[in-house]
Amino acid sequence: MHSWAFTWHVWLRITALAALFALLPAPAQAQENLLQQQARQFANTALRAGQGRRVEIEVGALDPRLRLAPCDQIEPYLPANARLWGRSRIGIRCLKGPTRWNVYLPVTVRVFAPALVATRALSAGTTLVEGDLAQAEVDLAEDTSNALFQPALAIGRTIDRPLPAGRSLRQSHLKPRQWFAAGEVVQVVAQGPGFRVSGEGQALTPGTEGLPVRIRTESGRILTAQAVGERRVEVNP
Repeated sequence: MHSWAFTWHVWLRITALAALFALLPAPAQAQENLLQQQARQFANTALRAGQGRRVEIEVGALDPRLRLAPCDQIEPYLPANARLWGRSRIGIRCLKGPTRWNVYLPVTVRVFAPALVATRALSAGTTLVEGDLAQAEVDLAEDTSNALFQPALAIGRTIDRPLPAGRSLRQSHLKPRQWFAAGEVVQVVAQGPGFRVSGEGQALTPGTEGLPVRIRTESGRILTAQAVGERRVEVNP
C-alpha cells in the first residue's frame, strides 16, 4: 500500500473513532445522568400513591463545579423538611466508595387534577358568584396554598387578592372569615384520641379563620384555640 493511501486510511479511522467518542457521554456526564435517573425513580416510587392524578417529575442538574468521586452504591432520600411537591430537592449520598459524598438535585413535581379556576379576571374585593368559577385541570403543586375543589366552599366568599382568568383558586385568595368578635360567648370543644369534651367560654380576641384565638373558660382558665365556625372553637391537646 502506498504511504499516502496508508496515511489516508489511518486518518479516516482516527476521524471515525473521534466522532464515535464524541457521541459518548463523558464520565462526569454519565455519572450525573445516573444520579438524575435514581432521583426520578425515587420520586416516582414515593408518588406512586397519587390517587389516579397525573404526575410530572422534572429533575434538574448538579452544580457544575462539583467533582464527585466514583461510587459503588448510592442512595436517594428526601431531606428533612423537604416535600415532593412543587419546587423541592432530593438528596443523593454515596454509601460505598473511596470517598463518601452527599449532594442535592433540584426537582420540580407537578400534580394535575380538576379544581376550581376563575372564568374571568377577578379583582381583590370581588364576592364570588357561581359564574365566576369553573372546573379545569390545574397543577395542584404550583402554589403552597391548597386548591379548592367544591364551589360550595367558595361561592359567597370575598377574594383578598387578584385572580387572573384561568388561574386556580387557592385558599389564600379568600378573605379570612371572622366567626365571632371579642367578648362573645363561644362553644369550646376539646378532642383527642378516644375523647371529646365541650363547654362554653368567652372570646378574649376575635375569632378569625386560620388564626389562634384566646378563650377564658367557665372555670377562669385561659387557653388558646382555633376558630372553626360560628361562635365555635376547637382545642387539640
